[in-house]
Parts: sequence; structure tokens; C-alpha cells
Amino acid sequence: MEMAVNILVSRRERFTPIWLLLMSYGVWSVYSMEGRLLVDRTLVRGAKATGAVCLDGSLPAYHLHRGFGSGAFNWLLQFEGGGWCNDINSCLERAKTRRGSTRYMNKLEIFSGILSNNASLNPDFYNWNRVKIRPHHSTFEDKGIWNAIIHDLLQKGLNLAHKALLSGCSAGGLATFLHCDDFKSLLPENASVKCLSDAGFFLNLRDVSGNHTMRSFFESVVSLQGVVRNLDKNCISSQYYPTQCFFPQYALPYITTPYFILNSAYDVYQFHHSLVPFSADQHGQWRHCELDPAACTPNQITTLQGLRNEMLSALRLFRYSRVGGMFINSCFAHCQSELQEAWFAPNSPKVNNKGDGSKGDRLPISLQQVLSKPHTIESGFEERRFSFVQLRPVEQLH
Repeated sequence: MEMAVNILVSRRERFTPIWLLLMSYGVWSVYSMEGRLLVDRTLVRGAKATGAVCLDGSLPAYHLHRGFGSGAFNWLLQFEGGGWCNDINSCLERAKTRRGSTRYMNKLEIFSGILSNNASLNPDFYNWNRVKIRPHHSTFEDKGIWNAIIHDLLQKGLNLAHKALLSGCSAGGLATFLHCDDFKSLLPENASVKCLSDAGFFLNLRDVSGNHTMRSFFESVVSLQGVVRNLDKNCISSQYYPTQCFFPQYALPYITTPYFILNSAYDVYQFHHSLVPFSADQHGQWRHCELDPAACTPNQITTLQGLRNEMLSALRLFRYSRVGGMFINSCFAHCQSELQEAWFAPNSPKVNNKGDGSKGDRLPISLQQVLSKPHTIESGFEERRFSFVQLRPVEQLH
């Protein structure tokens, strides 16, 4: 299990930062940071009494920007990403960083993308109560911290929510699968509650050497944290290995709350850490392909297409869901809702953009179509299903 930790840490030294990779492809334009929204941190003072603290014993925290006008009674909660630790040593290291301690976190956090308060850049949620929940533990699956934060927010108006969306990016996106139904159960019965995972649909797949690197890593995460007790009981009873319910593809069928999945079929994180981890490419045969997909060999292109096919196969039944939607694109990206350039920009990804000059709908507008009907969610999804959109077919990069 220690090998998995070393894989996920050591690979950081091997790759160009994701944002630089995206810029080099010119997929999205770059916005000025002028006029950015900085939101102060809120510490959950009552958490210590119940032992709901970060890895180093510091208090958990979130950032809240109040809604107004028509959004005053609507809430959007966003789990920040940040990965996991899966043994004592890696958790001790994490406790010395902002991923495991509020002592190292910024007191002010930038709200952009789905958290922006700019109506022209975030037309659907700009005036909602928007919350960013910071990572404090090995995983967001620690129910003590989750309960402490939620109950703190319930006292600040979440208990009166008319509409609520639980979202998250990466590890935070995976957390939404595990907390979605619980979140709905804590809100008023007449509230319209939905969930959104951004880059959180981690696949149970074999790497290029034939090993289940990601599954081994997740098994150690679940074992260390005792997460099995928090996984869906129906899912657990249906799987030979209960820990598999940590993977969204197995948990999703048991979620009853309306759900929306935003993911790249060529997710950069899964490409680098699940499909081609360092343990499977110690001679660096994939290095150039990882840094620049245009440099991939024909065989590597075929392997990447296999990643895409695995993603679509895992979602094949959800594709026809009446209470769910998805936007699966081909951008070499990881997390798109928090980045303004990906969320809502002149050339950000669109639904139904066929490349024929038609305008199409940018992502937040498409989301609004399934979030706008508070009591008739099923009909909203029936009116418009979300197809698998291939904006940048990987074959064209070679």
C-alpha cells in the first residue's frame, strides 16, 4: 500500500502543472484576476467538543459568501479537492499542509467559476449562498467534520433552503457521491436538492501494466479511515468487495437524489495516476505523451481511447437516467467548475456545439435546465438529455 502513496506523491515532479498544460493547448482564454472575489474563512468553533477536528487537531473551516435577492434562500456547497492520504506516515505529512490543517490554509479564498458573484460569469448561482468547504482530513468521508460543518450552516440559514446544490471537485467530487442523499435528508422536505460531481468519477480500472493501482490505493484509504461504515449499505451488500463502493461507478446506482456528473473522458489525473502511474512506467515511455498528448504514439492513443471507453461504459446506464444528467467532454483537464475559463468563457466547452458555427449552450446554462424546476426534476431531465460531447477527439491530437 505504501507504493501507492509514493506513486501519487512522486509523480508531481514529473508533470507540467495542469493549468499550464491547458493554456498550452489554447482550450480556454485567460481572465484577469482584477475584481476577484476574496471570501473570509469561518472556523467551526463547536467542532472540537465532538472531536471533529483536522489531522493536526485544528478546527475545521469553510468560506461563506451570502446570497441575495432571488438567491437569498438558495445554497451551493462546494467540496474543495485535495486528494487523500492512506497510511499513518502520509497523513502525518498531510497534517503539515493546508490539506490537513486550517493553520496552513489561506484565510481568504478566491471564489470563481461556479462560486463567482458575477452574474455575467456565473448566471445561475451568482446570488446564491455559496460555501467552499476546505479539506481537513484524509478524506471528506469523515462524517464527524461533515456533520459539524453542516450543522453550523443549518444555524446560518441552510435549514430554510428552497434550493440546494452539493458539489465538489476531484476528491471533493467523489465526496458528493457519498454524502448526496445524507445532504438531502438534512434539508426541508419541500427543498429542491441536487448534487454535482466535477472530476470526481474515479474509475476502477487497470493501469498499463495490468495492475489495479487506484483500487489498491482506495482500499488502503477506506481501511485506514474506517470509511466502510459510511458507505451505502445496499451497495455494500451487492459487492463482493465492500470497499468498491468507494468508487462512484458502484455507488451511483443507489443514490436517489437527482445527480449531475461533469467529467472529462480523458481526465488528466486519472490519465497520470490511474492509467499510467509511475509504478507502471518507470522507464518513462509515457513521459512525452503525458506532457503533450500530441506527442503520443498510435499505440498510446489507442490506450487513451480505452480510458475514454471505460468512462462511457461505466456511465452507460446512467446515460438514460430520468433523475440525472451528465456532461462528458474530451478536454485534457481535471476540475472545470472552479475555473472561470472552463465554467463560463467565450470559448469554454458547450453542449450541442457541433462545430458548424451554431452557438450551443455553455455548461452553467445547461445545468440550469435541470436545476430550474424545484419540484419536477424528472420532467426537466426528460426534456433534455445530456449526450456525450466530444469537443476535442483524441485522434485529432496525433
